Amino acid sequence: MQKSNKLSGWLKLKFGIADFGLSILTAALQFYMVIFYTDTVKINPAIVGSAILVGKLTWNMANDVLCGYISDRTNTRWGRRRPYLIFCSVPLFLSFWLLMSLPQGLSNVAAFFAIIGTFMLFDTFHTMVSMSYYAMTAELTLDYDERTSITTYRMVFCALGYIGGAALTTLLISIFRNNNGLTESAAWSRLGFVFGLTAAVTALITGLTVRQKPVIEPEPTKIPPLEAILSTFKNKPFVRYMIIQATMSAAFTIVTAMLPYFIKYQLDMGSQEFIIMGALLLMITIFLVPCRIVCDRIGKAKTYALGLSVASAALLVAFFLPYGPSNIIYIVAVVAGIGFSSQWVCPHSMVPDVIEYDELMSGERREGLFYGMNQMMTKVPGALGSAVVGWSLSLSGYVENAVQTTSALLGIRSAFSLIPAVLLLICVPLLLRYPITREGHAQIVKELEQRRAGKEAE
Repeated sequence: MQKSNKLSGWLKLKFGIADFGLSILTAALQFYMVIFYTDTVKINPAIVGSAILVGKLTWNMANDVLCGYISDRTNTRWGRRRPYLIFCSVPLFLSFWLLMSLPQGLSNVAAFFAIIGTFMLFDTFHTMVSMSYYAMTAELTLDYDERTSITTYRMVFCALGYIGGAALTTLLISIFRNNNGLTESAAWSRLGFVFGLTAAVTALITGLTVRQKPVIEPEPTKIPPLEAILSTFKNKPFVRYMIIQATMSAAFTIVTAMLPYFIKYQLDMGSQEFIIMGALLLMITIFLVPCRIVCDRIGKAKTYALGLSVASAALLVAFFLPYGPSNIIYIVAVVAGIGFSSQWVCPHSMVPDVIEYDELMSGERREGLFYGMNQMMTKVPGALGSAVVGWSLSLSGYVENAVQTTSALLGIRSAFSLIPAVLLLICVPLLLRYPITREGHAQIVKELEQRRAGKEAE
């Protein structure tokens, strides 16, 4: 391994901190966006699910890939990625604040377009920042295991951000209402301000301080946009990875969106929501390092498969919990957190590996395009997951802030546990046959180094 591939712990810390703020936003939306719209803004669940789906399908399909392609063609004195962290952080803050500030009393039509409009605005700036940030991983080192290391650093901040965005949300809403005398809607708007500002500050810290020169400084891609997008489907490892991530994203979105409903209505433990979510996310954080150790021993894909199997088993147990409070939910949260820790480490360190595979095939290095495709294949299935949540609540007869019927409780239990558990298990055989191993990646890097050495000798 080349010495230049080794990164200092201090650089890894500066790089990882941006994920703290980004993950606060992601967690707040994944866990609370649907219930915020249904229980606070009083929008019909079917309208919520449909609006989220339409917004993501009409914009995400183009936004993620387009931003990635543009990033690959960016050439500034700050590099290809850092300008987006520096100059788009404040618009990201303002757009998230607006997203969480929708008023009550909107008609179905107004609510539908308000959700779409505010979400598309937020998603534009979120993509510009997050996609460029994630693409930096592939530029900082070429080493298979070092990428797992820097991803682990980043995922520690990510997990801490998730704790802030998920476990602290209801606590902060309560504080804003009780101590500041705000209405529920105003409290959510205040939360949007605080979380959005945090994301902007952390993105700026990484953008302004991580000045590491990329290990590879390629020429901007010359492949036309449509041809470049279609060419990613020729990358067989990436296609398999996209199928896995799409399935995983839908499953995890359903779990996180349904968890508040499951705790509040199935278990009648709304007052314990902070503790249950905290247990889940704390275990994810604690097991990031053990997950990395397992990755070093058996590889990223097999570790990922093992983690998803553990998480699916925990979700299946949750389905059989009876109505009413149950301490078993804490065991479920702990075991699920152990399993889901693999999701925080493995996939994010797998994407850079397929970028080298693509470079070997295409002759170009296109980190932004692949991270854009990766985000698209995460967000679009996530939108489908949100739609499933909204539609299942509506079809099962859910009524906000009321005692639920037997059919509504069955819908909540099924959506929270059975559906995502099946989706997770679908990913396992695909991961066990994943083609890029440590040895295979080393051979790819070796061939690329020989090719670059040959070009320099010409």
